[in-house]
Amino acid sequence: MSPRLRRFPEQRHVGTRDDMLVYDCDDEAAFVALQARVELEDLVGRGLVSAFGPDSLAEARNRGFKVWSLEG
Repeated sequence: MSPRLRRFPEQRHVGTRDDMLVYDCDDEAAFVALQARVELEDLVGRGLVSAFGPDSLAEARNRGFKVWSLEG
């Protein structure tokens, strides 16, 4: 199984509300970037992390999130 955030163990796609980006936790680079932001910026404690139902990029896009990419 791919790594997941502790607070979102079943979610593959997790978004950050401050910049409206969605991260695919099955992508190693995306997960490392998300995990670093969550830990350094206390995004969970500040209520700035979103999960999606259904857990898909299509649903994240439907809610206005853009897909995170290494290029920015």
